[in-house]
Amino acid sequence: MKVTIEFLHELDDRFAAATKANEQTTGRTGSIVQLGIDEADDVWVFGDLHGNRANFNKILRFVALDEHPRRHLVLQEVIHGGPTYDGGGCMSHMLLEDVAKLKVKYKDRVHFLLSNHELSECTQTSLAKGGISQNQMFASGLETAYGPAAPRIADLYKSFILSLPLAVRLKNGIFISHTLPDKPSMKTFDPKVITRRLTSEDILIGGSAHAMVWGREHDNEFVGKFAKLFKSTFFVHGHEPTPAGFQSPNDYQIVLDASGKECWGVPLSPRGNPSMADTLKQIV
Repeated sequence: MKVTIEFLHELDDRFAAATKANEQTTGRTGSIVQLGIDEADDVWVFGDLHGNRANFNKILRFVALDEHPRRHLVLQEVIHGGPTYDGGGCMSHMLLEDVAKLKVKYKDRVHFLLSNHELSECTQTSLAKGGISQNQMFASGLETAYGPAAPRIADLYKSFILSLPLAVRLKNGIFISHTLPDKPSMKTFDPKVITRRLTSEDILIGGSAHAMVWGREHDNEFVGKFAKLFKSTFFVHGHEPTPAGFQSPNDYQIVLDASGKECWGVPLSPRGNPSMADTLKQIV
């Protein structure tokens, strides 16, 4: 496509406004957004999208934010996957642009979590799926779409991504994040990372934010300790590929996946003290 000066200015303004909206979200402290009954009636959480435009549109129709002014939406991991350009590269950058627009429109009600694939673009950490470099596919898509303007637009993405929260926590203790650190990363993990703005050290391999978006294979005892550490009842995540659309690998974690044919999400409420068992029954 031909990139005009007007288009670049529109993207500049959009991502500047989205970055500011991330930083000024009501309830945000450091890298966590706290939601209570004064802020939300319900909070819908969906799993990784990975460029799945059809599911993204389905989510927006389903949650109908304009019709429910006290409803919140939590999204995560929209890049790396989905359709590709005829000229080469991944089209998922367009979904990132749409999420930024959504954040501007619903500043306090849309929460896009920092996830490992978006972080890998900021740090240029190599990430491959099926033997294919996702970073290269993403860069090729930007080049196909925007030509010489691609590096400038990639910088806009980076500022927006680095302003994202690591987690959303409801007043009743439900903790929503892309995932949790794994056992090896605990040697250097600082749980206070959620209470501060991220540093350059936090986002690199070995850093605490990096650990928060990359951990896998959590056992019951390990996650139970995190529940006490974060004063949480249970966790809702994405990150793990889940062919069935959702899973509960232990007594503390619900994992959602919205990147396949099905689009699974769960409504959460900051009211009362819902159990994880009851919450699992609400997944649709």
